Amino acid sequence: MGFQYRTLAKAVRRRTASSISPPPQPPLVLSRSFAHLSSEFAANRRSPPRRHFGIAFDIDGVIFRSESPIGGSPQALKRLYDEESGALRIPYVFLTNGGGFRESIRASELSTLLGINVSPLQVLQGHTPFKNLVQRLENELVVAVGKGEPAAVLSEYGFKKVVSIDEYASCFPGIDPLAPYKNWEVKQVPKHNGVSEARTSTDNICSQRVQAVFVVSDSIDWSRDIQVLCDILRTGGLPGREIGHQPQLYFAHDDLAYQAAFPSERFGLGAFRIALESIFNRIHHDPLSYTCYGKPNPFVFKNAEAVLKQLVSSCPDSGLAPDNASTAVHNFERLYMVGDNPDVDIKGARQAGYPWFSILTRTGVFKGTGNHDKFPADLVVETVEEAVDYIIRKECS
Repeated sequence: MGFQYRTLAKAVRRRTASSISPPPQPPLVLSRSFAHLSSEFAANRRSPPRRHFGIAFDIDGVIFRSESPIGGSPQALKRLYDEESGALRIPYVFLTNGGGFRESIRASELSTLLGINVSPLQVLQGHTPFKNLVQRLENELVVAVGKGEPAAVLSEYGFKKVVSIDEYASCFPGIDPLAPYKNWEVKQVPKHNGVSEARTSTDNICSQRVQAVFVVSDSIDWSRDIQVLCDILRTGGLPGREIGHQPQLYFAHDDLAYQAAFPSERFGLGAFRIALESIFNRIHHDPLSYTCYGKPNPFVFKNAEAVLKQLVSSCPDSGLAPDNASTAVHNFERLYMVGDNPDVDIKGARQAGYPWFSILTRTGVFKGTGNHDKFPADLVVETVEEAVDYIIRKECS
């Protein structure tokens, strides 16, 4: 049997670049000095923005490295707010494949670290599209995998029977044969209101079929999680029982690597997916079936555009909303994607096509001197601060 799996981006990969977006324009490399821009920018910041553009920022490698701001990100983002009132002046979102925490928690963290007011609506994480699956799986037993608080994330979306893989594995003695040799302690995240009616009884968990698995963020115990997931997925959701139909499997994204505090990139969720798939396909007669969300999926960029439209209509006092915003349909002439990973951020913006314009920074995964060969950006800059300078000069002058 051929190599079979489902991804939302599958159809896009069959299409040529010319069928997805307009003919590519020669990419730009920004070399103008900041000293030359400062007087222009001061004037531009006082001018009202034109009402037809928005910005999406990646986080890791663009705004932060680990939890430390980079590339002048605090100063750059403050320019998107009114200097006197602090109201949002230019619509933007954080479009990241990262996650593991509720959007409200992440928005609060970003606000504190950057010194600005970020709303949960502006935080689009890899797992945010899981909200769209609530209607189908709301009352089914589902398992949440990953660092942070994956079960609380799904519960906030509306799933009513959610169990973290930590708790699920603890209900099956011996399911992880290496557990006695693991000396670390798993931090228990406080239960979120409504998180899982299934948690009330170990017997209840063991006797119910798992209907879906959501890999919300990076696994922190690959050996255990691969073992337990293979048990769930091979047996129709009842580990230790007969072989059965595979439950649904969803990944928040498929990034192979990302830029963290270490100088070279670290393995991401895509690497875990490859490991799980390789092992599953060796031990099961049917290949692993799964769905991946996250960038570079064009759906993610379409969703970001919809959220940016919401931001425009929700800020009538900031000069962003068009006249008669309550009834008008706001169409963007230009949307900027600012990212550090050509394979994810730039590829995604190129596939999404008009009105996306890609800007590649050198503060994360990409560190080249020119542009990326396979997925060249429309503009290459050193930092996010240079990217914001370019956007404001282009759109507000």
